[in-house]
Amino acid sequence: QVQLVESGGESVQTGGSLRLSCTASGTFFKDCAINWYRQATGKQREWVSFIGPAGGTSYTDSVKGRFTISRDTAKNAVYLQMNNLRPEDTAIYSCETIGSMCARPNLRGQGTQVTVSS
Repeated sequence: QVQLVESGGESVQTGGSLRLSCTASGTFFKDCAINWYRQATGKQREWVSFIGPAGGTSYTDSVKGRFTISRDTAKNAVYLQMNNLRPEDTAIYSCETIGSMCARPNLRGQGTQVTVSS
């Protein structure tokens, strides 16, 4: 069964860094754009970042300059490098495939928990 798997979430202190990974099995992944989302307890899911198949990126304002999204096509992976973490970044982070060229759009993983303590 095709699925996305997120990993890399941990508990860190304010100012710390983490790198989240979103991986999938199958060659379809390279043709998919990927969105990262996060959902904090009691809040709505929030879009965080996007990367297209060709590497174009975008970010929500609150993470610009702190988060960097990238992809490694050979490894079927998309990464979210998160620096200078803040308590308000605490959430479950998940990835989703999108795009007109994506053979498996709207795939979502289970998410990975990021906790930032002050």
